[in-house]
Order: sequence, then C-alpha cells, then structure tokens
Amino acid sequence: MVKAVIFDMDGVLIDTEKHYNAAWCEAARMAGFENFQREHALMLRSCDARLASEMMKDIFGESFDYYAIREIRRSLVAERLDKYGLEKKPGIDDILAFLHERKIKAAVATATPIELTLQHLEKIGVRDQFDKIVSAKQVPNGKPAPDVYLFACEQIGESPSDCIAVEDSPNGIKSAYAAGCKPVMVPDLTQPDEEIRPILYAVVDTLADIKELL
Repeated sequence: MVKAVIFDMDGVLIDTEKHYNAAWCEAARMAGFENFQREHALMLRSCDARLASEMMKDIFGESFDYYAIREIRRSLVAERLDKYGLEKKPGIDDILAFLHERKIKAAVATATPIELTLQHLEKIGVRDQFDKIVSAKQVPNGKPAPDVYLFACEQIGESPSDCIAVEDSPNGIKSAYAAGCKPVMVPDLTQPDEEIRPILYAVVDTLADIKELL
C-alpha cells in the first residue's frame, strides 16, 4: 500500500528543465566550451555537484570549471524565468487534490536549493499542499545517491518501500531506487533508457496518471 508520493520538482512539478538545458549550453559556450551540447546538459539534471564536476572534467578537461559555469547558468535561468514565467506541469493540481482526498502524504525531494524551491512552489500556488519539502542541499550527497529520498521518508515518517517517487531524470530515478522507493517516471526531456527501465516501478504520461497506480 502506498502511503506517500514524493515528487522531484524541476521537470516534474514545474516545466523548468528546458530552461536549465538551454542555460547550461549557453553558459558553457560563454566559457569557451563550444563543443558543449544538449546531451551534456541532460547529464547534469539533478546531479550532485561534485559528481557533475568530475564528469564534465572527464569530458572537457581540467579547465572546465563546473562551479563557475554553474553560476553563469543560474543567472541565465533566472533571466529566462523572468521572461517566460513558471509553468506548472500537466496534472499537478489533479494529483495533489487526489492525494489530499485519499489522505496519502505528499512531499518534495529536489536538487534545487531549499529557498528557491519554496519560492517556486509558492509562485505556482502549491507550497502548502506538501507535508514536507526537502532539498539535496540538506543532505551529504545529492542525486543519484539515495540521501535526499531517505531524508524525505524520514521527515514524513514513512518507509521508502511504501513511497512512490516521481522523477523525470535518470539521476533522480537512480536516487529513488537506491533509497528503496518505487520510482515512477514522468518523461520530460527524455524517455526512459535501457539503463533505468529495469528499475522503474512505472512510466506515466502526466502527473494525473499516477492516480491509476494508487
């Protein structure tokens, strides 16, 4: 029996991954890495900073200053969100109302810093609909390590095996699976690949479709 649903935020609750992807590409090219492509930005979705830094150095060499480029990316994303606004992903209101009606707990476990997370959820009007909101910045290791999901489960007082974890990226799926949660993918920028397909509990088109799993 599922007792809680834990959501990633970017690419799951809000349609921001497209902005992150574009901003990573622009920031890297501004730093002189003209061969940085969309596929490299996709690798960075929800990824722990230390791991991401090493991955990018392996690909582009020691001169790739991940942290400096990330600061540029943050500014570019802020500019894009000012221009385009925050967009809810389809089905968010439907699934949250359903969970509340069924008395199933709802939480957020995101790689985004907690202050920004709270701001974004407030802007789209859903902040008060979650029992707990946690960030990977509050735990020792970010995704794909299980820390943030284990922390979220601890905060809501539920066993990971009784929790569905809703993700859009491979790093997030791996994190949820490693924690012992039931990973459900709502594809955003990519579909499930051969590596993560075997560890998925389910794949659904929209957040509202999660109702069928409950």
